[in-house]
Formats: sequence, C-alpha cells, structure tokens
Amino acid sequence: MDSITQPPLLQAAGLSKIVETPAGSITILANIDLVVQAGESLAILGASGSGKSTLLGLLAGLDRPSAGDIRTAGISLTLLDEDGRAKWRAGQVGFVFQFFNLLPALTALENVMLPLELAGFSDARTRAKEILTRTGLDSRYHHYPRQLSGGEQQRVALARAFITQPKLLFADEPTGNLDQNTGAQIIDLLFELNKERQTTLILVTHDEKLAQLCQRQIYLAAGQIVN
Repeated sequence: MDSITQPPLLQAAGLSKIVETPAGSITILANIDLVVQAGESLAILGASGSGKSTLLGLLAGLDRPSAGDIRTAGISLTLLDEDGRAKWRAGQVGFVFQFFNLLPALTALENVMLPLELAGFSDARTRAKEILTRTGLDSRYHHYPRQLSGGEQQRVALARAFITQPKLLFADEPTGNLDQNTGAQIIDLLFELNKERQTTLILVTHDEKLAQLCQRQIYLAAGQIVN
C-alpha cells in the first residue's frame, strides 16, 4: 500500500469543547475538522486563548470533546474510557511540555528510564543511556533536575519523549521557558530526533518562525481554524 492510499494517522471530525461556568457556557473549540498523516509535522498557531492547548489535549486523548470524534488506526478515542486512552498514549504517544515536567526525585537517567520500566522493558537503563548520550547529556546521567539548566532539563524531556519510539509526538510551546539561543538548540534537536525516528509531530506554538519549520501550519482564532 503506498502513502497516497494509507489512512490518516489521526483524524478529527466536528470537534468541539464547551465548558460550563456560573456565568454560562464557554465555547473553547467549535467544529474542528483536521487530518494528520503519518510522518507529517504540523504546527498549530494562535494567540493566547485561541484553543491551541485544548486542541492538543483532545488530540492526545488527555481530555474528551463535548462533541465530535477523534480516530486513529480505526479506533475512536472519544469512545475509550480514561484507562483506554491512557493505554493508547503509553504505546503510541510522546509529550514535550514548556515546563519540562521532570520528576524532581529522579535523576536524568531515571526520568528517561521510567516510561520503559512502566512498560516492562528489561533494557531500560541501556536504552536511556543511549538516547541521553544522543542528546548530549552523557555527563549528566546522575544529576537531578534541580542540578540541570533549563536547556538540559528540556533535553532530558526530549529523551524521555522519544525513548518509547512513539508514533505521535505532541510538543506544547517546547521553548517557551528558555532563552532564545537555548531554545534554538532545543528546536534543532527536536526536529533531528523527529526525522531520525520518523515520528509524526504536532507542535503548538505562537512563534511563526518556529511553525514554519513544520511541513504544515493551521491557525486557530476563537476556537476555530481560520485558514
């Protein structure tokens, strides 16, 4: 089967998210249709409050939509319960966040080993050392997050995200907590790893220059795709 006839890796149809507040209903996303092909890199842009992170959370199965459906490999994420979505994420998805989300009581090596240990891999330590070396942290295996710079912490987060060979990588403002020079280094590494491991990348950002590094861009405004 060639790439033209392969089904999308991820497909959203009529996706909406509405939250109830004492003041009434607030529509965060409205009727989003989106198709993501395997191996694609996609940037989601928009101003603060446009619904970018909410859309990412829905596509990643971290939350459920108020209406619409998200399908991957013939599976409806919308119909899965929380445990079912967690199982899907564990086998298919990696995450990189703005604030690193490392466990402070674990060393860099232990943070990267953790997803593999939870999945029952016996070679977690060896594989974690390999990818930390690839990210330039071979001298930081036994350092705790508080002993690492922001850039080093994000390198650990990248290593942890890619260690399970995910089909999908979600990155939410991955350079938002870094200075410009360090952020540029992290982005270079992110795209290098993404290409090496043939991952599908969905990147949320407000940075137009960063978004242009992706193959495709969509723009959100007031919860709707505007381009």
